[in-house]
Amino acid sequence: MMWSNFFMQEEDRRRAAAGRRRAQVQQGVLLTPEQEGKIKLVLLLVTVGATMAVLAVGTEFWVELNAYKANSSAVCEAAHLGLWKVCTKRLWLADVPAGRETCGPAELPGEANCTYFKFFTTGENARIFQRTTKKEVNIAAAVIAVLGLAVMALGCLCIIMVLSKGAEFLLRVGAVCFVLSGLLLLVSLEVFRHAVRALLQGPEPASAPRLAYEYSWSLGCGAGAGLILLLGGGCFLLLSLPSWPWESLCPKRGHRAA
Repeated sequence: MMWSNFFMQEEDRRRAAAGRRRAQVQQGVLLTPEQEGKIKLVLLLVTVGATMAVLAVGTEFWVELNAYKANSSAVCEAAHLGLWKVCTKRLWLADVPAGRETCGPAELPGEANCTYFKFFTTGENARIFQRTTKKEVNIAAAVIAVLGLAVMALGCLCIIMVLSKGAEFLLRVGAVCFVLSGLLLLVSLEVFRHAVRALLQGPEPASAPRLAYEYSWSLGCGAGAGLILLLGGGCFLLLSLPSWPWESLCPKRGHRAA
């Protein structure tokens, strides 16, 4: 008798909880399973973009600077830099591909020297291959990238609140955050490209080596992250729109007129 009463009470509690959940869904407090599944799918896409963004901002393979080969030397110089630091390398010419006119690629083994840019600490310009950086442009690119990561983190927090608390109104806020973070990352890439061109086209001493440059995988990773975040933000924005315009344009089969 005691066990039968216990099971009856458990069944009553489950029915009451299910009834409250149905009422909350009808009132728009909680998400339907279909909405929750779509949001989780887009969140998975955005997570890929966020991972790529953090990887791009944290690494220093945005651009490679390569000196041209010298016939009278057994070594050549290359460098790769990002938003925060620069790494110069001395490579053996025997390791450089034979058909390549310049030194590199920078991933080859060699004597490396990596330093953080001084304009983040002492405010001094950096010297790379006897050329002076434009610290204002470099700092602007780094600040915009960090701001993009901060807005991206805010968007992730909004989506987590939507899934955990059912705060559907935050879905649109998260969508705007992801779109804005994608735009900021793309703007940061463009500002960095201007910084590279300013470094190479600026005044240089006669003894400075002739350089060639090529953008590396970190910059491509950042560009991909910006596009993915834009796509994810657009998808979240579509999911935040009311369903009645779509239902009127694409009525279900059961609601079609005979």
